[in-house]
Amino acid sequence: MSLLSFVRPMGIYETLYAFLDVFGTYMGEPGTHPWSQGFPRTVKLPGGPELPSNVHVSADHLKYPKAWGLPSLREAIARYYNRAYGSRLAPENVMVFAGGRPAIVASLLFLDPDITVRVASTEYTPYYDILERLGRAYTLVESGVENGFAPSIDDYIDDATSSLVLLSNPCNPTGVTRSGEELERLVKAACSGRCGLLVDEAYELFHEPPVSALQYVENIDESDMLVVGAATKGLQAPGIRIGWIIGSREHVQTLSNFSSFGMGGVSHPSQCFALELFGEQRIELARCAVPTFYKSQRDRYGEAFEQLGLDLFSGSGGFYHWCRLTNGLTAAQLNERLFPMGAAVLEGTDCDMARRGDDSALRSFFRFSFGPLAPESFDQDITLMRRALDA
Repeated sequence: MSLLSFVRPMGIYETLYAFLDVFGTYMGEPGTHPWSQGFPRTVKLPGGPELPSNVHVSADHLKYPKAWGLPSLREAIARYYNRAYGSRLAPENVMVFAGGRPAIVASLLFLDPDITVRVASTEYTPYYDILERLGRAYTLVESGVENGFAPSIDDYIDDATSSLVLLSNPCNPTGVTRSGEELERLVKAACSGRCGLLVDEAYELFHEPPVSALQYVENIDESDMLVVGAATKGLQAPGIRIGWIIGSREHVQTLSNFSSFGMGGVSHPSQCFALELFGEQRIELARCAVPTFYKSQRDRYGEAFEQLGLDLFSGSGGFYHWCRLTNGLTAAQLNERLFPMGAAVLEGTDCDMARRGDDSALRSFFRFSFGPLAPESFDQDITLMRRALDA
């Protein structure tokens, strides 16, 4: 008998382990090309703010943190959304987590068992693992070539059942971004009781202009809506593992009660570092520099990929290109060619919420990340991709 039930790692980690076996070093080490990696540059961007190089830690910061988060950080997060999107949040509408994913896991852990999750068939890879491990009922909304990987709002909403819409916006892996009237309709549905809504806004700042569902919320306390954000992407600090969730006071209370026995709060020094990131002048610079820099990278790589003969289905957000191979290759075969060159991509089958493997319509798709790439690596990146495609 095994003490613990075996669980496989998220799909991208299997790719990274396979890469290690072939290339001999970890992805991200010198000499590798982290096209498969979902993290941003952690250096100052053109026109952007300096990243804090240190943070003061006092004796008080070595004590246990509050279950719901550092009060000053909750206040700073609420103030940021109120200033940027005209929302009316109080600190009590904010709870701090050790990254965005733990916030999503906790929300789904306490989801009423009679509620069915509605999620696109092409989505952020951990959603499948989270829903399966928690035993949550879910149904898939078709997201593919036919609808441009952008299901309509009507496709998401199922008035016949009690449901929670779960989506990343901008979407990982496609970059498709809900904004304007379309996003407002979805928010209004969650505020009127037609459905619940859990929006993962990790890539909020990677759209020009930045976009948040909170722009359309009149009273978060009278909604079944949760918005997840994190310092891991737009604030360029994935290593501090700080995320947060925005919701009604009632929902935040439930999650903080869970933290009192299930988490014990989040690293006090990490929260202090995050508080530095929310300095008003600093974050205004980030809201301008991050979208501008990554749009230039998106345009640059997109034009080159089309010249290489790839079909692009990328949206206007995130720091990924969602590509389809047109020469009969699968993404798995492309990786077999890339590994010896020190590169790898995320295979489309890992983003298939139906996990159909070789039978997946996404087997010829891959996600290319330009998130961590320096502008000066562009020529070498395109040369390596061309070599792999022509091999």
